[in-house]
Amino acid sequence: MRLCRFEQGGNTRIGFYQDDSVLPVTAVAEALGGAVPEPESLLDVLPGGKAREAVVGLQGQLANASSEEIAERAIPIDDVAVLVPIPNPTKLMLLAGNYSKHIEEGGGRAEERARTFPYVFMKPPLTTLTHPGDPIKIPAVSPDHIDWELELGVIIGRQCKGVAEKDALDYVAGYTVVNDISDRKFKPNPDRAEREKDGFFDWLHGKWHDTFCPMGPCVLPAGEDSDPQNLHLTLRVNGNVEQDGSTAEMVFPVAAIIEFISSFVTLEPGDIISTGTTSGVGAPKGKFLKAGDIVEAEIEGIGVLRNPVE
Repeated sequence: MRLCRFEQGGNTRIGFYQDDSVLPVTAVAEALGGAVPEPESLLDVLPGGKAREAVVGLQGQLANASSEEIAERAIPIDDVAVLVPIPNPTKLMLLAGNYSKHIEEGGGRAEERARTFPYVFMKPPLTTLTHPGDPIKIPAVSPDHIDWELELGVIIGRQCKGVAEKDALDYVAGYTVVNDISDRKFKPNPDRAEREKDGFFDWLHGKWHDTFCPMGPCVLPAGEDSDPQNLHLTLRVNGNVEQDGSTAEMVFPVAAIIEFISSFVTLEPGDIISTGTTSGVGAPKGKFLKAGDIVEAEIEGIGVLRNPVE
């Protein structure tokens, strides 16, 4: 079952996520005759976490509970604030150019995996991570070319360094939805003297604006979907489908990404890797986000991440 962080009455809690409601873990345990201390973090209830065994037991009990028992403990989704699943990762890493169709729509050519390597960059987590339902804010410094990128987010559950691809998924706690918002035409100091690396840093800094990484609304625990490479991706702007693809299109699958990054960087529990986007971004179509838009980023089996634009 999917899990989420949510706030109610000023308290942050962990719950089972059901699209239209949440079931607080502690309340469910109490109703079913057990006791689970309030988890300190979502990582506690995901694979590798100290409360995972107890939560799996609750899931089994819930499967056999009556609809009345479940309804008594369910809180309507509109009565809570669903939060970013992992609020303070030590690393928020993202991939560029990991879907062949996205490379091609931008005018490039996708090389075979054996002839290349993953392009990994980072975003500042404290200022870019944005809760479900909170606004994506158009930056005044560069407002006209703000784009969307629906991505599968991978949450690391155990410290890993130098892991092999065949073992890499054992280190995953769960999967979530990420929207890698991007400023396609950021150009600080337009009258500048051009330097060789300006284009790269314009692109990179265009990823860093505040609110440019919505994430959530929940986490699908690893192991509850056996194949992260077979998930349907759909992104809508104001109800219109803009991206429609599959994680099967990745050049480097999740396990290969973890092998690559962990070969030179130690990954810690709670670190997030966003794995790249499929075709259908706005720039090739001349479409960009504007105030008043509603963006819905959906991954099959996980959920819909909705954010307004202001």
